[in-house]
Amino acid sequence: MNPLKSVVGTLALGFVVALGIMLVMGTGEFNLWSFTVWLHVLFGVIWVGLLYYFNFVQVPALAAANADSEGPGPAAINKYVAPRALAWFRWGALGTWLTGASALESMGVGLLNAFMLRDGAAVIGLGAWLGTIMMINVWVLIWPSQQKILGMVPATDAEKARARVVALMASRTNTFLSIPMLMCMVGYAHGLPF
Repeated sequence: MNPLKSVVGTLALGFVVALGIMLVMGTGEFNLWSFTVWLHVLFGVIWVGLLYYFNFVQVPALAAANADSEGPGPAAINKYVAPRALAWFRWGALGTWLTGASALESMGVGLLNAFMLRDGAAVIGLGAWLGTIMMINVWVLIWPSQQKILGMVPATDAEKARARVVALMASRTNTFLSIPMLMCMVGYAHGLPF
């Protein structure tokens, strides 16, 4: 059976190969910090990748589909693509935040020090603040709004119209915040690019 024929199989294969690389090239000791940071980056790629997909691909495509009176409309995206993408998006956000908090603790910075921007943690702390704002936007603004927009919860047309604005603005806020957030996260370990 080809593992690449399913999402679960593909993910399992990726983890098996990563584990194999770790066993062959690693030190033989388990490093909690490295493992946590690896998971943090993996969840972050899922989350920010989908954030960019929504903003650069899906939102413009839905606008084009709504404007095309001869086309099929946005029904397929709204019914089949968006709910699945939003599930990966919101759980990726939570996974990114939790593994980031865990990484701060396991590397000795400490979550409180990072959030207080003290003890040499100002850069990573600012990144943690930006990531926290983004994660809150996902769970408090974007997801409840998308549930209304997609008909997952009852909403009037006026509520759906308001939800579209809230979801778009929160998503665009996350998009612009992701740029300095990524700079802070990478800058802490590798030096700021200035």
